[in-house]
Amino acid sequence: MKTSNLLLATQRENPSDAEAPSHKLMIRAGLIRQVASGIYNWLPTGKKILRKVEEIIRKEMDDAGGQEILMPMVQPAELWHESGRIDQYGQELLTFKDRHDREFCLGPTHEEVITDLCRNVIRSHKQLPITLYQIQTKFRDEIRPRFGVMRSREFIMKDAYSFDLDSEGLDTSYSNMKETYIKIFNLLGLDYRIVKADSGAIGGSDSEEFHVLADSGEDLLAFSDKSDYAINAELLTELQDEQDPSSLEGKPSPDGKGNLKLKRGIEVGHIFKLGTKYSESLKLSIQSEGGNIFPEMGCYGIGASRIVAAAIEQNYDEKGIKWPEALSPYQVAIVEANPKKNPAITTKCSEIYKDLKDNDIDVLWDDRDKRPGVKFTDMELIGIPKMIIVGENSLEADEVELKMRGEEKFDLISPHEILSNL
Repeated sequence: MKTSNLLLATQRENPSDAEAPSHKLMIRAGLIRQVASGIYNWLPTGKKILRKVEEIIRKEMDDAGGQEILMPMVQPAELWHESGRIDQYGQELLTFKDRHDREFCLGPTHEEVITDLCRNVIRSHKQLPITLYQIQTKFRDEIRPRFGVMRSREFIMKDAYSFDLDSEGLDTSYSNMKETYIKIFNLLGLDYRIVKADSGAIGGSDSEEFHVLADSGEDLLAFSDKSDYAINAELLTELQDEQDPSSLEGKPSPDGKGNLKLKRGIEVGHIFKLGTKYSESLKLSIQSEGGNIFPEMGCYGIGASRIVAAAIEQNYDEKGIKWPEALSPYQVAIVEANPKKNPAITTKCSEIYKDLKDNDIDVLWDDRDKRPGVKFTDMELIGIPKMIIVGENSLEADEVELKMRGEEKFDLISPHEILSNL
């Protein structure tokens, strides 16, 4: 892609209403623009990063045996009446009526819809176990949207639902999804913890959250310095009948291994054992060898759009974003410095650009009529990990400059060495 053809909406100043680093940088780097409170446009560069998150999630879900579907964002409210959640969910559930006076809602989650789907298409125990998932828009009418896409009203989420014949089968599906999530977050290159959590309005029994560690996180996590034990600090205080979550710091870990440390986290994934809560209330009955049963359900969510913000919260400096390799919008940027002085600079950039594209390197060529300093600033703000600089002096020596994101120095290399250096 050439920047002259790209909607590159970078800006120098921080937005006045942004608090979190990720919110400021996503606006400044031209990844998103606000439409209304908690509702955002995703611009081309931002959508490219979001798509990379979705592709990693989709591949691992498919490899784990998940089958992708797509359910509607608009849901009939009668399903929520059937499950009994219409009042329980609260004002985050946005409801409205159509021209025929029928009540609908914008889906914050899809337990009711997936259960209704399965009660219409699954008839026999031979069709189970099964895990269905989607990557789709959700809407929750947050009372105070903040931190950009980290706490927005409209967001992109991967939600999956497993159906099993018994609790042992649910344990297997739950374990499978947990391992799949571990693979996903490892591939994303994020520092995260898995913590014991409260099921909240979703319901069910066991539940665990995946948190990206960041100072801006809204949740306080307690975890052992000697084991994998981790829990939401507020849940731990409930279990130990204490008032102050910060009082778990330095105390012995409940698993008997090491002492507790406290850190803040951003919830980016949540897995639940729902049991028969929805299959019973919506009367999803399956014929088995021993008679009709209500399938045991599991629910597994990942906040795809929130992951983009969470990754930035862990990876930035004073110049801008420093993407994990898996999420960078482009692998390398080509910057032509003062091409008006020497047209051969543009010719060399064109040759390098074609060579990189022919070798499946995702490259952005900054061919704008701007000063070199402006181009360098934008490429570092966006977070592209490597920059190839073609200028008059280096070109005369048949060399280009290779600069890594976050480093001040650069290396002089032959244009023929670019591919091996990438």
